[in-house]
Amino acid sequence: MYANILLSTDGSDVARKGVEHGIALAKALNAKVTVVTVTEPLPVDYGSGHASGWIPSQKEVDSFDAACKERAGKILDEARVMAEQIGISAELLHVPNAHPATAIIKTAKSGGCDLIVMASHGRRGLRKFLLGSQTSEVLVDGSVPVLVVH
Repeated sequence: MYANILLSTDGSDVARKGVEHGIALAKALNAKVTVVTVTEPLPVDYGSGHASGWIPSQKEVDSFDAACKERAGKILDEARVMAEQIGISAELLHVPNAHPATAIIKTAKSGGCDLIVMASHGRRGLRKFLLGSQTSEVLVDGSVPVLVVH
């Protein structure tokens, strides 16, 4: 049914459940698995009107990017271990400096994925029973089927 599954994670507990479910589904279907984590760019505040803003120095940008890369590596390592524990391999991908929903959709399309598995909400999910904003955006795109795990 599904031959190429994209699993999206931000490292949160609920996202971890989505990865576990997606890996188990991939094993059952003998499907290829790609795990993606997306890190957003450093927010810049240019200010408005009379308010002064904040523009980071190159050192601050580099430090932020290095921290994002390190965090993404830990998230992807955890997914790799989960996949190996049930006997499958997974392609691991970090997309830096991107809007998560846009990067997830683009990765699914460019990778020929026929299913996206993602959590109902991630780090931003303040209300446990509402669909997260990134999940909602991926669902609205509609070009690749989405399995939402919570």
